[in-house]
Amino acid sequence: MLTFDDGYLDNWVHAYPVLQAHGLTALCFLVTSWIGEGPARAHAGAGGTLPPLLNHRAGEVAIENGEADRAILRWSEIDAMRDAGTFEFHSHTHSHVRWDQVSFNADEKCAGLERDLHDARTTLETRLGAISDHLCWPQGYYDDDYRRVAYQAGFRHFYTCEKGSNYPGNDGSAVRSITRLEVRDRSASWLASRLWIHTRPAISRAYLRIKR
Repeated sequence: MLTFDDGYLDNWVHAYPVLQAHGLTALCFLVTSWIGEGPARAHAGAGGTLPPLLNHRAGEVAIENGEADRAILRWSEIDAMRDAGTFEFHSHTHSHVRWDQVSFNADEKCAGLERDLHDARTTLETRLGAISDHLCWPQGYYDDDYRRVAYQAGFRHFYTCEKGSNYPGNDGSAVRSITRLEVRDRSASWLASRLWIHTRPAISRAYLRIKR
């Protein structure tokens, strides 16, 4: 499974045409308050002048300065990728705030997260006509309170930043945490080696024990 977090513009400009060319699909987790309006911009598979792309840190600064459109997808681009069947879109919350870091106590943390999840689900249902039970934790953080609040909000599949493999039947609970390999500025050979390791359960478990 291929996943993309945050909904950055390069998902449209480069990832979308590459996935289309190879007949692949992916999941994209959207921070709904960052998404803008406007016509779809050019992408690498359609010709034309491509929009400038910011690196990750520059994108974060643009978002902080209220210029999310320079770094993040527009609804028109999301609609085009969804209509093509190349991407599914799911929740990465509405604000991407770490409520454990900005709250004075557990009650305030839970209330903030509950509002955040509600706003994201409402936005996705309004714009896409449907909502799912898949949620990606902002910055990969979660605790027991986060899981409880998200479960009460209707989520059942939680995407983490923890390394590891996922196998059919290896989590019998109603709530499933999904581990992932973070691929950022890595070579193809690095990815190939990790895929070889983590598609072999015994080797994967041994490798992770050694790494830890």
